Amino acid sequence: MKGPIFILICMLCLAGCASIRPPEPGIPEYTPHVYTTGTDTLPYCLLEPVKIRRGELYPLVVFLHGSGERGNDNLRQLTHGTYLFQKPENVKNYPCFVLAPQCPEGNRWVEAAWDSSTHHMPDNPSKPLSMVHDLVVKLTESLPVDPDRIYVTGLSMGGYGTWDMLARWPDLFAAGVPICGGGDTSKAPRIAHIPVWIFHSSDDGVVPVELSRSMALALEKAGATFRYTEYNDAGHGSWKPAYEEPELLPWLFSHKKSQSK
Repeated sequence: MKGPIFILICMLCLAGCASIRPPEPGIPEYTPHVYTTGTDTLPYCLLEPVKIRRGELYPLVVFLHGSGERGNDNLRQLTHGTYLFQKPENVKNYPCFVLAPQCPEGNRWVEAAWDSSTHHMPDNPSKPLSMVHDLVVKLTESLPVDPDRIYVTGLSMGGYGTWDMLARWPDLFAAGVPICGGGDTSKAPRIAHIPVWIFHSSDDGVVPVELSRSMALALEKAGATFRYTEYNDAGHGSWKPAYEEPELLPWLFSHKKSQSK
């Protein structure tokens, strides 16, 4: 007998099946890991190419999240932007490793006053950012990573982290994409050889757009190769249109460190 109750049960079963539908075939998943050094731990997720070919080296992208994704659940850092590397066309055209570390609650990638229109890089890196650097080195040694194609991008707090990593370890990266963050303009000559694409929005009410404008001017004076995109109505969310820019990944992956020197 196929009455209303039977139909309702079937509908519930179908809904349940849809909710547990397996990932799309051929799309890699971020896997959780923990990096430990001494008594310090850093949660991170790693995305790997679908098929790693023997003898082939792949790019590594370091992705630094914003302040709202801090914690130790090893999940929230995937809230914004990381999906870009799981789009089918990008999986096919740009196979790569993506490292997405998670900054602990109460810490920052960079100790900075987010509402200030100027930024001075601290003498020493924060503990979380120092661990990210060390982890990048270790992954480069243990995985088939091309040392000439290591990139860094980040949003908001991660935008500060992007600038900081580029300035502290300018020989490590082939290109960088800082989004609505801030850097130290006095360090521009140090990173002038690294291609950078800067994003910000003029109506950002959290991190002043002057920070990105100032870095662009400093890089121009230093003779750097860079791109600057300023939106008018993205607020403190310029990573949304930035990571949808169709030229972003072709631009990013076109750069090699040996070309930047």
